[in-house]
Amino acid sequence: MGFNAPSKIQETALPTLLADPPQNLIAQSQSGTGKTAAFVLAMLSRVIPELKHPQVLCLSPTYELAIQTGEVAAHMAKFCPEIELRYAVRGEEVAKNSTLTEHIIIGTPGKVLDWSLRYKVFDLSKIRVFVLDEADVMIATQGHQDQCIRIHKTLSKECQMMFFSATYNEEVMNFAEIIVPKPLIIRLKREEESLNNIKQYYVKCASQQEKYSAVTNIYGTVGVGQAIIFCHTRRTANWLAEKMTKDGHAVAVLTGELSVEQRINVLDRFRNGTEKVLITTNVLSRGIDVEQVTIVVNFDLPVDVEGKADCETYLHRIGRTGRFGKHGIAINLVDSPAAMAICEAIEKHFNRKINYLNAEDSDEIERIGA
Repeated sequence: MGFNAPSKIQETALPTLLADPPQNLIAQSQSGTGKTAAFVLAMLSRVIPELKHPQVLCLSPTYELAIQTGEVAAHMAKFCPEIELRYAVRGEEVAKNSTLTEHIIIGTPGKVLDWSLRYKVFDLSKIRVFVLDEADVMIATQGHQDQCIRIHKTLSKECQMMFFSATYNEEVMNFAEIIVPKPLIIRLKREEESLNNIKQYYVKCASQQEKYSAVTNIYGTVGVGQAIIFCHTRRTANWLAEKMTKDGHAVAVLTGELSVEQRINVLDRFRNGTEKVLITTNVLSRGIDVEQVTIVVNFDLPVDVEGKADCETYLHRIGRTGRFGKHGIAINLVDSPAAMAICEAIEKHFNRKINYLNAEDSDEIERIGA
């Protein structure tokens, strides 16, 4: 597949994942570190192709992430033509009284529960490998935690468990302990999370209009590759998209109200470069891999429900650039003392300087893109 050297998580996790007897794993790993390829490789390695029933189950918290994992798996499975995959996600149906013959199931918790326990189209006790991806999101999603535990209860004691999460607070650890017996634990150091290959800047703006000028100045000057712009609300996202389109930029918008087909369509167009700028709300801060993204703009800085700095979302957002060790640029637009305070809180949290950038000065902007 053109991989020459393993990433840090692959180098650490693969020997464990592929060892016999199988070993359980809890790993902390951001998206963009190559973890999907690591666990997919382990999934493919454990399948016995002659047995025509599901042997591997991979759970993702959302439809999009399940599809994305499936894309990686399908790509790698090309080299094992005898192994078959099946998605258990919304829109996929199974015939009543049928029995699944595919080896690997990639899906979301609700659908997997339906298929296994309600329709009984496959037997959870025959699963040999269970992967739980983005476990921190899984916990945050209403009902998913209970569904995972119900699925987990039906698995055999011999099943190999792999548990991946970008963050590990107490809640995630408690959940992990229920799911994964006697695990090997791999954790990345905190400071590695604020990816060193991303240059971070802030731009002072007096108004929404000034923010708009800053975006177009920066994008017009650095203008290489593709950009993702994060907004706080759909309204802002749609306003910005309309303005940029009028000014001749090829822009796509991705917000929560789109249907699954529309989302996939938007992402495919962005991935293949039809649109160079993707404007989105928080639906997208995780799990989108577009290698050509060179700039991430926080049109609005991420805040939690109390209006405090949401450092975790910030990390996921800016992590959309600088994928796989490439260099990236993150631009934060600051339009009030409150926004400045949030920017400073983020800077302090990651102990990484966010430098001031004058968006009026094209020489300075050219320097950051160099």
